[in-house]
Amino acid sequence: MTEDERYLTFMGRGPRRVVHWEHWSNPDAETYLTGIDYYRHPRLCRQRMAQLYPQLRLPIPDEDTPIPPPKQEADRVGHTTRWGDTESGWEHGEAYFKSAEEALAFSPLKKADFTDWPSVSPYDYSSEEILYQTYRKRYPAEWGDKAPAGSAADVGIYTTMFMWPLLTFGWELFLEICLEKEFERIMDEFAELNRRLFRAFARLPVNFVVCHDDIVMTNGPICSPAWMNKYIFPRYEEFFGMLKAAGKEVIFMADGCMDAYADDVMACGARGIISEPYTNYKAIARRHKDAFIAGEGDSRILQSGDKAAIKKMVDNMVETAKMSGGYMMCIGNHIPWNVPGEAVKYYLDYSAEAAYRY
Repeated sequence: MTEDERYLTFMGRGPRRVVHWEHWSNPDAETYLTGIDYYRHPRLCRQRMAQLYPQLRLPIPDEDTPIPPPKQEADRVGHTTRWGDTESGWEHGEAYFKSAEEALAFSPLKKADFTDWPSVSPYDYSSEEILYQTYRKRYPAEWGDKAPAGSAADVGIYTTMFMWPLLTFGWELFLEICLEKEFERIMDEFAELNRRLFRAFARLPVNFVVCHDDIVMTNGPICSPAWMNKYIFPRYEEFFGMLKAAGKEVIFMADGCMDAYADDVMACGARGIISEPYTNYKAIARRHKDAFIAGEGDSRILQSGDKAAIKKMVDNMVETAKMSGGYMMCIGNHIPWNVPGEAVKYYLDYSAEAAYRY
């Protein structure tokens, strides 16, 4: 099999033309780009997108069944917001726990089956085998236990470690209990659930595992280095080690500014980092030769529709791409529904013209 250009870039050997990895949430832009109403003809629209912008690799629906357009406004009270062609929302831990005492009494291992908790990764963690079977059906049976060599086949997890208590308890309760002695037991139990998951991932026919954990915010770390070195980084090293022993590479994903913890994550065994434009990607490229890096593009600049600003942004991204064979063009976090189609078109078209390493 010919090595996929995304595979090459993940591995730090990106081709001359810089590859895109865009997290797409803008069907209205698709309508603008194709002239086909996405909501009336989602399959036809995606087929045309594949012709015009194959670098996006957007999935094509099996049927052309019309989709009801989502509401334009978010319901902030219910944590509901527009996400692509749907409305996405979840309840944090405040839906399940009313006090710190209740939270500290919780046993993740006794719960194990989280399929009825939409605020966390909604899977049954009762055993490695259950998790393996849940994920294995996503991949062709003929692959067996190994992805095709050179393919970018991947699997992802949203709750690598830090997101478990954050989503389970919600921000306020998490911050109230995260320094308590009993919190150590809770984190040990969450870690055991994830050992089952990562053992299952090690058996899957994938070459990459995308491990998401929002350990930072726009201004940097949420928790101190001491706290992270106690509860998070040792687990990363353990989990990533399981995957690397099985011949898989880890891509770490976090929203916010990763400057303070990028080196720690890489030391734990990650192949690279995808984050947001608050992160200094050029610094990572200088310190970690040809590591995978993505997310430098700024959706706020796209949303402005200012072509000069978009051009400047792309030119800056290309500068970073010339520093690293692991760089991908990527708007940090995603391209949301409220970015004008004209701006998306200019970004994609100018990138096609300018995004070359040499």
